Amino acid sequence: MRLLTSHIKASIALGAVLATVAVPGAQAAGGAAPSVFTKIGPLPITNSMVTGWVVSIALLLLVRWLVGRPSLVPGRGQAVVEGAVGALRDLFEPIVGKKAFPAAFPILIALFFYILIQNWSGLLPGVGTIGWGHHDAEGHFHITDPLIRPANSDWNGTIALAIVAMVAWAWISFKYAGPKVILHDLFGNKADKKEIAPAIYYPLSVVFVLIGVIEIVSICIRPFTLSVRLFGNVFGGESLLHATHFVFPFYFLETLVGVVQAMVFTLLLSIYIGLLCNHGDDHAEEHAHH
Repeated sequence: MRLLTSHIKASIALGAVLATVAVPGAQAAGGAAPSVFTKIGPLPITNSMVTGWVVSIALLLLVRWLVGRPSLVPGRGQAVVEGAVGALRDLFEPIVGKKAFPAAFPILIALFFYILIQNWSGLLPGVGTIGWGHHDAEGHFHITDPLIRPANSDWNGTIALAIVAMVAWAWISFKYAGPKVILHDLFGNKADKKEIAPAIYYPLSVVFVLIGVIEIVSICIRPFTLSVRLFGNVFGGESLLHATHFVFPFYFLETLVGVVQAMVFTLLLSIYIGLLCNHGDDHAEEHAHH
């Protein structure tokens, strides 16, 4: 039990630290650039980065407060944390595969909780609604330079999350699948040579090589699609709430969207890992049973 709890804290800490790495110069597509508070050398410190750091620290303190001193008979807070972790474990393990799961689970659970809390941080009063701006012709005040902005409403934050996720995917895939499996999965002929005539089998090899090239292109654009999907939904929800003055139905809807987007991001990462690493588990279990 103590090992599980320390594993939870370490994984959240790892994901929170890595996920707050910003991409210098990246701009929020379709939205205003983040406000720069100061600079550390060439690295700008923006309002969304500061929000990400604050949320990371708050997440670590919350887990530590809930768990307290781990025990075999869990208290209420420890039971809540272990219940959430157990539910995510049951969700991710069949997708990732048992072989790669011990290495993949820390980054998956860290990214899920980090993205979830970051998404929900945009629903707090004052976030995105306090700052500097101007009055329009009708006398309404418009915020153009918010003091606080959620990390996921800025493309800097989401592209950093996507890069961290894809680096983890590459490391886990090469460690638990290996270059041979990866190359065969990308370019290998998936047809059974014993069941197909040579006149069909060998031309199929050329087709699978072409498919592998397309798959390489797909892998290269994964960081972009992961980041834009998350950023677009969060930024769009933030804009909708501000335009409707935080009407309760939309507020409740954005609460659900925050959960869905955290789940979509981590599920896609687990699928990417499982496509390469989740091979042979069923066969190994059957062999062990016999």
